[in-house]
Amino acid sequence: MAVSGGNGSRPSAWAVRRFGEQADRIAAAVPVQLAKAHAKAHATHLTAGLKKRSPYGVTLAEAVRENLAEMARELGESVREVLGYEYAVINDHALFPFKYADRPRALDCARLPAKASPTRRRMFWAHGPEPRDALFDLDDDLTTEEYLELHEAFEELGTSTKLVCVFFTADVESGIHAIHWGEAHLEPDRTFTWLHSEQLPVVRQPLE
Repeated sequence: MAVSGGNGSRPSAWAVRRFGEQADRIAAAVPVQLAKAHAKAHATHLTAGLKKRSPYGVTLAEAVRENLAEMARELGESVREVLGYEYAVINDHALFPFKYADRPRALDCARLPAKASPTRRRMFWAHGPEPRDALFDLDDDLTTEEYLELHEAFEELGTSTKLVCVFFTADVESGIHAIHWGEAHLEPDRTFTWLHSEQLPVVRQPLE
C-alpha cells in the first residue's frame, strides 16, 4: 500500500511537536488508511452475507491497526507489538485508533465500552496524558494492586512512548464519517478528557 504524503496544507504546531518532519505525511496518510480499512471491512461484510453479528466492526478495527502499522513501515518508522497487536510509533508517539460510534456523533460523546479489555485502559492510563490536576482518580472497583498495574507502562511499546488517539466514527454503508486525533485522558467513568484534539479530513474513496 502506498503512503500518500502532503495534503496541500501545513500541519499544525501540535502535530509537528509530536511527529516532527513526518507530521504532514502522517496527517495526510491517516485518513487514507482509514478509508482503505473501511473498504476491506465492507468487502468482508458483503462476503459474509449476514444481517446480524456483522463482521464489519471487528474487521475494521483490525484493518485500521494493520494499515497504520504498514504506513509507519513505509515511512521508515517503528512498529511495536503489544499482546499480539501492532501499533505504529512515530517519534515516540504511538497511534491508537478507536471507533467510538457507528453513526456521526460529537467527539465529547466518545466513551470506552464497559467490556473494553484492561489492556486498553492500561494503554490510556500508562501512555496517555495525565489529567490536568495531575492526579489519577482511584476506581472503586479496583484493588490497589490492580490500580498500579493499569498505570504501568508497556515495556514493549516503550516506557517513554506517548499515546496519540485517532478516534473516528463509521458504519458499513456510509464509511468513515469523521476523524479526530489528539491527546485524551481516560476518566474512571470511561469518558475522555481531551487535552488537545484536531479534526482530520475524510477520504471518501480509498486511494490506490
